[in-house]
This record gives sequence, structure tokens and C-alpha cells, in this order.
Amino acid sequence: MAVRFGDTSHDRRVRVQGEPVESYPRLAPEVERGAVRRITVVGEEVLRRRCREVTRFGTPELSRLIDDMFATNQVAEGAGLAANQVDVDLQLFVWDITDDWGVRHVGHIANPVLDEVPAEHRRLVEESEGCLSVPGPYRVVPRLDRAVVRGRDKDGAPLVIEGRGYFARCLQHETDHLRGHLYLDRLAQRERKAALREMAESKDETFARRAALATKLGK
Repeated sequence: MAVRFGDTSHDRRVRVQGEPVESYPRLAPEVERGAVRRITVVGEEVLRRRCREVTRFGTPELSRLIDDMFATNQVAEGAGLAANQVDVDLQLFVWDITDDWGVRHVGHIANPVLDEVPAEHRRLVEESEGCLSVPGPYRVVPRLDRAVVRGRDKDGAPLVIEGRGYFARCLQHETDHLRGHLYLDRLAQRERKAALREMAESKDETFARRAALATKLGK
């Protein structure tokens, strides 16, 4: 069972696949094993279609993809990364993120589905949001302050992950990716065009920083 919303205010242990662990390394083991892949950029077709469901679990190929996604997310200084962001058409994303309460969350999920939140429990929070496939700009995007996502782990076991605040934002952002949506789609047209101009001006610097971090990690 995943940790409940209120637990993280008192229990600061790292959550791996939603469960608290007594100790955890600074770099996730997947990062050590994985290879860095190219991150797709807005404008590429793979980012604009709904991804295929994962149907084969427990395979070396799926484990390798997850490892590579963790390594890629690490050198890009990301909070989360979806499979179509490394040009793979599968409903899968990974995360390594510290929430608003100082709790680190690490994990992966396949075929994620967000729970519907009843209107009376909806609370939108407007905060800055960026995307590794839109390198550079950040924009204020409204998101629900709590999220529950259900899916499977790499071996096919059922998985339920719950998040608040920044982690909830991450879960929603990555699930959007797998439906073919970017955070840019939630912006007004003028704001979206401004973000794309900013990306064009800053992406080379962002790519260079990622390459330097990859070299530092020996990737």
C-alpha cells in the first residue's frame, strides 16, 4: 500500500514505490546502471500522441528502459521523465523528487491512471512548472494539490501512488505526457509563444549543462 497523504508531515523517510525505506543512496541504483538517452523536444511527433500500454512486464528490456530513464532524468536535473521523452512509445514514467515537506519520492509506474477528484475536494494551486522537453522556460500552471495515480510496476504488480503539492504536480505532469499533452497546452496562446521563444534562446545552454553532468557521472 502507498503512504497516505498525511503521513509525510511526521515521517521523513525516503519513499520508494510509495513505501518508506530506512536508508537510500544519493543516486538511485537505476542511475548507476542506466545509460543516458536523448530527450525529445517539443515539436517531435512522439510527444503529441497517446502512448501504447505496457503489455510485457518483467522483461530485461523494460528494466533497462527504466534504468536509462532514471539516468537521463538525473543528468537533466529533472523531477520526473516519461517514456516518450526518450522517444519510446510506452505508458511509463519515472520520478525522483523531493516534495514540499522535504520527503524524497523515487519510483516508476506503467499504465498510470489518475483518480478523478470530486469537485468538492478539488483545490487548484498555481505554481511555476517546467519540462525537460521544453528546455529552459518555466511558467505558472494550475494543478490539483493532491493526486492519486494507479498502475503497475515493472513486474506487473498493482501500484498506487499518492502525492501532495509538488509531487502531485509531478504525477499529473507526467501522466499528461503519456496522453500526448505538454504543460504548454495549459497556457494562453500568447504565454505559450513567449515560452517557445525563451526555449529557443536558452536550449543550447541547457543541452550543454546536461552534457557536462553526463560526463561528470561517467555517462
